[in-house]
Amino acid sequence: MTKLGAVFRPQLAPERLPAVAGAANDAGLAELWLWEDCFFQAGMASAAAALAGTDRLRVGVGVLPVPMRNVAMTTMEIATLERLFPGRFIPGVGHGNQEWMAQAGVKVASPMTLLRENLAAMRALLRGERVTTDGRYVQLTDVALDWPPASAPPVFVGATGPRSLRLSGEAADGTVLDASSRPDIVRRARALIDEGRATGGREDRHELTVYLHAATGPDASARIQAELARWNEPPVPEYQDGVSAKTVAAAVRAVADAGADTVILQHTADEPDPEGFVRFVAEEVRPLVS
Repeated sequence: MTKLGAVFRPQLAPERLPAVAGAANDAGLAELWLWEDCFFQAGMASAAAALAGTDRLRVGVGVLPVPMRNVAMTTMEIATLERLFPGRFIPGVGHGNQEWMAQAGVKVASPMTLLRENLAAMRALLRGERVTTDGRYVQLTDVALDWPPASAPPVFVGATGPRSLRLSGEAADGTVLDASSRPDIVRRARALIDEGRATGGREDRHELTVYLHAATGPDASARIQAELARWNEPPVPEYQDGVSAKTVAAAVRAVADAGADTVILQHTADEPDPEGFVRFVAEEVRPLVS
């Protein structure tokens, strides 16, 4: 069965997160995803706050930009959250927006190499291994976690291009696609991920998580249209006659049929009622998807 979740977008003030996470938890929503977009909110701090205020909600960060983060410190943070909240934290990493990386003074010549080196070191450390590596960007000498997690959490990659999708299949445990991903893009992404998995000899499970634009309320359709226009994205066919729980559920099913394991509904940047949005996802959309 397709899992359903929602996003807490960083355009909302950080102090609103506890109430939204609590509403999602109480409504029985499976997952709440956060973004570490520059220069809004820190992903790990936000994830810790959401996890601490809930008791069953899974919290993902999609994604942490690896150019801004030391791999040893990021892995320590992941391990800490996994030990504190076993099975409820989903870490995602990615290249980061290259313009933002340049703003922060951390843009690298080869984002692919940096991501590959980060994934290799991170996943080894989370497995409790002692790591020494002298890569182009990642250098570690005899590093091991003193408090590794009892079970290594899956590490996701946010990817769009063919090379990144293949790398995710080869070297990560899951992939996150952004909300511009219509079913044809999801099918293509799944095929590229599978190519990477074959290259890496991977036979374990690889979960595909896909964001999907959604909204609720009397102005839902207008806000979705404005959101799509802002990013110059194609329309969501299921929304041509309006945005409602029924049409959102139909759009979820289309993405799931194309290969998504989890669909995360993404509210608009100007969402007036984020608590109401997560309840809408859990209480109105989820029954129609199930």
